[in-house]
Amino acid sequence: MNDRRPDDMVRITTAELADSYIEEQLKALREQIGDKKVLLALSGGVDSSVVAALLIKAIGDRLTCVHVNHGLLRKGEPEQVIEVFRNRMKANLIYVDATDRFLDKLAGVTDPEEKRKIIGGEFIEVFAEEARKLDSIEFLAQGTIWPDILESEAGIKAHHNAGGLPEDMKFELVEPVRILFKDEVRIVGERLGLPAGMVYRQPFPGPGLGVRCPGAITRERLEAVRESDAILREDFAKNGLEGKVWQYFTVVPDFKSTGVKDGRRTFDWPCIIRAINTTDVMEVTVEHLNDKLIDHLVQRIISEVPGINRVLFDYTPKPPATVEYE
Repeated sequence: MNDRRPDDMVRITTAELADSYIEEQLKALREQIGDKKVLLALSGGVDSSVVAALLIKAIGDRLTCVHVNHGLLRKGEPEQVIEVFRNRMKANLIYVDATDRFLDKLAGVTDPEEKRKIIGGEFIEVFAEEARKLDSIEFLAQGTIWPDILESEAGIKAHHNAGGLPEDMKFELVEPVRILFKDEVRIVGERLGLPAGMVYRQPFPGPGLGVRCPGAITRERLEAVRESDAILREDFAKNGLEGKVWQYFTVVPDFKSTGVKDGRRTFDWPCIIRAINTTDVMEVTVEHLNDKLIDHLVQRIISEVPGINRVLFDYTPKPPATVEYE
């Protein structure tokens, strides 16, 4: 299996090129794995989902997928993973609801880096516990893609997929999309029969909604983020913006302001909407929504989401503002 993207590799832009890549990878995977077993942490994101679909085609139930729900996923995502992989693709899927475990560890933690470390560390713990229950697994599959490799080599960021497992767990890596760019992974995913909502879903941070709930995460505020995000996604889809705007989400910060509801004073959180476009994530521009859509979103969020009494819109580009709040 190629570890480096060949300089002369043609960018996968068509169904034919994707099909040819899939055939190549199925052959390479069967050669690499033989009759052994493979373990995969399946987040439901584009990369891990495409790797899962490839491996199901290549080795069937000798792949075990572990989906850890850390309680920081968007509304409907754990259900979608179960529906697509267990029900439709008949994958050997272990679902772990570790919500309480993660949220208990995060209680009272306000520092963004500490939150990220807790979420990342706890994820590895849960995954390792599940892996130890399984017999004779020799391979670990990962959704590493080519930009991950380039960024880690350039020292821009730590390679988020590589390693991190306890010392006693030694696996050979299986990385069938490591020489692909994200747009190529999406086309391959489509050809493998994954639903469009999964293949074309927006970029989503590893710590999930944890970075959109600034300050110490509480269950109530986390629910406010999850529900407002679901409303935003639903209305963007209805208005033809899904797939046109690169990323859009809500943030519920940890401060309250006075409001009035049903003739009574309220003291609730604001909800911030962020909608942005970019080609390289180094620079980001803001998507300007029409007034009618903004008014509609405000009305829905303040009336449907408990604990919210204001809706704000973030017009700040990058630089100076980063994509996420933490």
